[in-house]
Amino acid sequence: MSWGKLLEPDLVLGDSIMQLTPDILHQYDLKGLVLDVDETLVPITTQEVSDELREWVENVRPLFSLWLVSNNISQTRISGIAKALGLPYINAAAKPSRRKLRQAVDAMDIPTAQIAMVGDRLFTDVLAGNRLGMFTILVEPMVDPMQTGTSFSTRSIEVWISKLLGAVLKN
Repeated sequence: MSWGKLLEPDLVLGDSIMQLTPDILHQYDLKGLVLDVDETLVPITTQEVSDELREWVENVRPLFSLWLVSNNISQTRISGIAKALGLPYINAAAKPSRRKLRQAVDAMDIPTAQIAMVGDRLFTDVLAGNRLGMFTILVEPMVDPMQTGTSFSTRSIEVWISKLLGAVLKN
């Protein structure tokens, strides 16, 4: 598979994860979601889970198996977020490595193609999910309005490089 295809998400949501509805997920016959944490669920500068995110999880949880898989090495941070949401988690995943991502997929006991990797980054979340044969969903990052444009700049560079490598990023 070409680098362009490996960096190409199956779905570009064009909005935050909060707009990822059960109807959209059912449209793609998905049964499980592996969720990135930093800037997918919460801004990297925040340890608190918003009421809006709690509500989203409560609406999705009865219909889909959910796991958190984060590259963040802070056990305290990721376990706190996972506990607040009542979800199993893996931290220090080293995405785009597939090893720890596969642990979450295996724990779900669902065919890999029916599990989506949901994240805000092409070179970690989308690449890891595609390498494992998952459905991949790229969401807009959740950033703290007080934070500088670092994430936006990183995301812009990833998109630019991905397009150079042949990836098609469309909603």
